[in-house]
Amino acid sequence: MKILITSDWYAPIINGVVTSVLLLQRELEALGHEVRVVTLSNSLHSYRDRNVYYMGSVSANKIYPGARFRVNRTRSMLQELVAWGPDVIHSQCEFSSFRVAYALSNRLGAPIVHTYHTVYEDYTHYFSPSVRVGKAVVSVFSRWICGRTACVVAPSKKVEKLLRAYNVRCRIEVIPTGVDLRAYQQDADPARMDSLRRRWAIPEGHTVLLYLGRMAKEKNLELLIDQIADTGRRDVALLLVGDGPDREDVLEHARSRNLHVIFTGMVPHGEVADYYRLGDLFVTASTSETQGLTYFEALAAGVPVLCRKDPCVDGVVEDGVNGWQYEDSETFGTCLAAFCSDGALRRRMRDEARASSEKFSAEAFGKAVEQLYLSVQREAVPAAAGERW
Repeated sequence: MKILITSDWYAPIINGVVTSVLLLQRELEALGHEVRVVTLSNSLHSYRDRNVYYMGSVSANKIYPGARFRVNRTRSMLQELVAWGPDVIHSQCEFSSFRVAYALSNRLGAPIVHTYHTVYEDYTHYFSPSVRVGKAVVSVFSRWICGRTACVVAPSKKVEKLLRAYNVRCRIEVIPTGVDLRAYQQDADPARMDSLRRRWAIPEGHTVLLYLGRMAKEKNLELLIDQIADTGRRDVALLLVGDGPDREDVLEHARSRNLHVIFTGMVPHGEVADYYRLGDLFVTASTSETQGLTYFEALAAGVPVLCRKDPCVDGVVEDGVNGWQYEDSETFGTCLAAFCSDGALRRRMRDEARASSEKFSAEAFGKAVEQLYLSVQREAVPAAAGERW
């Protein structure tokens, strides 16, 4: 098949959407398909680099940090893609690149499959002072986007349920994004681990609580810091790996709570697996995840997960097996105390974490999406045939 993937986000940006896109692209190519990508450039200049088309764009930082909007029609680029003739168009974002997916679908009759990556309800503070109005806008917008697709991929049951609550009527398939397990399941290099511990001055004998991801309001990092500080434990260190618009507020809050925090900032993509291995327990207070790719990665690295109870991790994090889902600060403290004080429990959870990650392999993800494409092609009726943007 000829498969076109459209996404507002692409490498070298690091986030969940990009991770999913790169993994899908690799697995589809491994299955013998021809894959091209349409994304946004980081300037007004449009260009092609091998099988990736970059459309000129401008910054939309005032709406969402790091976001960009397409500013030109890139007619020659669209003509080239029409001549190529994709069989399926897989949209990964709802904004600028979706317009390209929609235009090509109308021109070619190729069905659109769309992955709904983001729970926008948790991001309304970026564009609306009213939560109620923001959620209403999200509902209408999501219904409009999904109504122009042949099928929507929901990364979890949580997202499927949310879309049905928006009255989305199109076909929805739940397919969790896979993880390149090989990158995380390799045994740690002792010399490398010692070097990183010295570099970041990780105290000997401390339990390392790892948060790896974006430092933004929707991740509830200040709540996480409060929960750790309220336990009164002095034998733990919080390792924050990543960056984001709330970095300074988060670090200042940690200082105010007298919590031992180690902040690394962004790390090179090739070193992420090593930073997971530095952690003893992955911790988060976020409820804005659609599936929590970082949870999958932590488990694959043998790091149990202590996270907020959320439908997106049902069947992923099992209480007392490979981690815990907690509902309040008291439960958080109880779970953390058990983990810190019981060496046998830690070893067993580490083994269970690795074993439980097998169902999220990249290969299984690629094959599931491939079968969806074949199914959508057989239906052969584009959802938005005849319409124009």
